[in-house]
Amino acid sequence: MQIQIVKQMNVVLLFIIVIPLIEIYLMIEIGGVIGALNTIFIIFFTAITGIYFAKLEGLNTIRSALSQIKKDEIPVYEIISGATLAFAALLLIIPGFLTDIIGFLLIIPFTRNKLIKIISPKFDTKETKKKIIEGESEEINPNNDNSISN
Repeated sequence: MQIQIVKQMNVVLLFIIVIPLIEIYLMIEIGGVIGALNTIFIIFFTAITGIYFAKLEGLNTIRSALSQIKKDEIPVYEIISGATLAFAALLLIIPGFLTDIIGFLLIIPFTRNKLIKIISPKFDTKETKKKIIEGESEEINPNNDNSISN
């Protein structure tokens, strides 16, 4: 148990160190080609644009969830999609090109759907509907005369 926790901590620590290093490298390389001010402008532009599109897609997800609820269905996919959009917005706020690319891929509905299906196929709404068993129940009268009450 402790070995797994240590391994998980090492993976998290690796991401905390590696991702910023990649981002710094990309900023230096791109800044060397297009200039420092243009690089800063692109970073701000992608953050603002990404947050705007994340908001639009989030509103679409809320509308879809409300329509699912009106149909008496559980909006499982919409909940997962909303969490994915929140994570995408966080990635877009973080300055850098790698996180922006990943964030934009999560905002695009096609790539977000593919990612969700790859990561968690058990949340497919068609599969969820197949597992529901409908039935009726009757309450038995607590008296021992075996009569059924309505």
